[in-house]
Amino acid sequence: MRINNLDDTFATGGEDNLQHAIKLYGQPLLRYCHNILCDYFEAQDAVQVTFIKAYKKRKSFKKGTSLSAWLYRIAYTTCIDSLRKKKLLFFMPQTKIDSKSFVLNINNDSNFISEELRLALLTLSPAERALVFGRVIDEKSYKELEAIHGVSATTLRKRYERAKIKLSKALQEADFYYKELEVTNSYK
Repeated sequence: MRINNLDDTFATGGEDNLQHAIKLYGQPLLRYCHNILCDYFEAQDAVQVTFIKAYKKRKSFKKGTSLSAWLYRIAYTTCIDSLRKKKLLFFMPQTKIDSKSFVLNINNDSNFISEELRLALLTLSPAERALVFGRVIDEKSYKELEAIHGVSATTLRKRYERAKIKLSKALQEADFYYKELEVTNSYK
């Protein structure tokens, strides 16, 4: 099934259209969610929830619009909701979550990004991570990102520039830290 055909028939289609959407957008959405959440297993859950929501709300999908942008928007809100729930759990007194593991969310099974990049990405807000990922990895235009984030292309362009600077500083600090560590260890 072609993308345009899927865009036109998703709202009225059944499970076959959902299967085609999963095949077409499953991996890109997984990378997108992983970038926002910085946890591979949570990203898998978010993608599943995204497709469940999309299937349940397929009647609200407007014919002639981009299914890709619609799915990315659902994935984005699902990831943000997941982060909010996690934050809420962190502040609830009856739960026992180590604050350090909550902030860093250490996961050695993350296949998509290195530990250094993951830690640098965690200095960005989830919205900034989603924007950087959309521009750099998915190579989406500001017009496409506008449909996903619900913010004007001009605003997104400025946010992207700020996020790039913030990420660059975090990576430079990490590089400086590792160089200092190497120098310190060489004297031992």
